[in-house]
Amino acid sequence: RGAAISVQLFASGSSSAILVIPRITIASTAPAAPTIIPSITNGQRMNQSVAPTSFITSTSRRREYSDRRIVLEISSTDATTSRNARIAGLLYLTLLTAPLRLIYIPSKLFVAGNASATANNIAAHEMLFRLGIVSDLFTATMAIFLTLALYRLFQGVDQALARLMVILGALMVTPIYFLNTINDAAALLLARGTDFLSVFDKPQRDALVMVFLRMHGQGILANEVFWGLWLFPFGLLVYRSRFLPRILGVWLMLNCFAYLATSVTGILWPQYEQRVSNWVFPVMFGELAIMLWLIIMGAKERQPLATAA
Repeated sequence: RGAAISVQLFASGSSSAILVIPRITIASTAPAAPTIIPSITNGQRMNQSVAPTSFITSTSRRREYSDRRIVLEISSTDATTSRNARIAGLLYLTLLTAPLRLIYIPSKLFVAGNASATANNIAAHEMLFRLGIVSDLFTATMAIFLTLALYRLFQGVDQALARLMVILGALMVTPIYFLNTINDAAALLLARGTDFLSVFDKPQRDALVMVFLRMHGQGILANEVFWGLWLFPFGLLVYRSRFLPRILGVWLMLNCFAYLATSVTGILWPQYEQRVSNWVFPVMFGELAIMLWLIIMGAKERQPLATAA
């Protein structure tokens, strides 16, 4: 290409000849390499266009599943809290046996300033008086289970306060209850006048009955200190819990000071005890209010979290 081409012809028996072909320049350019355009099938185009949407959908589904799981966990927790609240309320209800010995029996059998009439009433209504002893023992026992149920309800709010509530409401109250029943048992024994007590005259035995009944009353005054003190951490836990009305927590804390006022007045100024008791009596309905709320309403359900868009 682009050069002279010489062709020499040989013929036998003839002179040689040379044929000269002039140089021919062929102006040709190499064809350009074909442009390779990647072919994209319809399926590939579809995949490329669908892939981002599929990713977003998958992420959205994962978020929705996570939100649903959180809502289910919260609902399960709320159901457990409400069940624990109702169990505590039912255990609180068992403490209503306490007024049998605290209020009913003294109003029916005890005669102020008359030891003989009081002893005779106890002897005549021995079974009722024994029921009073049993009610004290039962109340003391159920106080343990009540405080443990309340501990399970509030341990997630403040475990230290919940422990203090158990200590003041059960570990201190229950032993005094049990020990105080000894005074009632002694009073009943003297009122019955068994054979080995024949060395004592009837007036002496009646006087001793009053002594033990007064000692029982002093035991109640001592126990009222803890009846009040345990309500302060209890009320504070209710106030902080967010699943019970805060007003009930405030009421329980006021009830604490009502018990303390009655106890301190009865020990230091017994002549004013009844007057102070009448003043603070409406505040002492705080325990009844929280008991009814726990039984009827349980724990307030939290609002579920809003699902992500």
